[in-house]
Amino acid sequence: MAETAASSSKTFAEKQAERMARLKQLHTQRNEARASNHQEVIAEHERKKLPANWEARTRQAEWLMGDLKARTEAEEKGLDYNRVKMLNVSAAEADRIDKLKAKKRNADPGFSDYEAQTARQYSRLVKAMPARDLVKYEEQKEKYGDAFYGGPNVILQGLHKDTPAAIDNMVKDLEGQIAKRKKFSRRRTHNDDADIDYINEKNARFNKKLERFYGEHTAEIKQNLERGTAI
Repeated sequence: MAETAASSSKTFAEKQAERMARLKQLHTQRNEARASNHQEVIAEHERKKLPANWEARTRQAEWLMGDLKARTEAEEKGLDYNRVKMLNVSAAEADRIDKLKAKKRNADPGFSDYEAQTARQYSRLVKAMPARDLVKYEEQKEKYGDAFYGGPNVILQGLHKDTPAAIDNMVKDLEGQIAKRKKFSRRRTHNDDADIDYINEKNARFNKKLERFYGEHTAEIKQNLERGTAI
């Protein structure tokens, strides 16, 4: 009741002054919003002029600067930076980094040439070999003498006998290679007994498509044409 009485007791000039003050405040806020929007438009226009990977390059540069600063501080304190850095890395992040490094080391670019394929197979076979038995190595070296290293005038046949375990490993590897080859698709062989109803390979593929889609609907017509009883 008191506030209503106080508001009603205001003169027209006081009410007009309050309205003008509010209007001026809204006008100021509108101008500030307009200026802010204009600045955002200019900033967005400038960002569009930058390269597509600018943000990624900026983050990388900031990371490199921070890494260099942290490395320098660790060296000044006499600490191993790599060890200090790993203390702040979680186990999941470390596992992810190790997997990425392993993937880069063992990246398979696919078939490029036979020389590269042979090198990859050689690396795979070397990694599959068991660890070297140094005791057995020294025994064989003493047993074979100069023939251990081979040479142009050394006959190696009969000096070494493969163990049953080595033979089993070789057989297992060959069976694995054969099973892997069977998974690859092969070119379909030509059937000499099939009817020749095409003039080239492209026409043969087209005829197969027709047979696949319309063969069941045209089987009777085809039989009548072959018997000579078509109307």
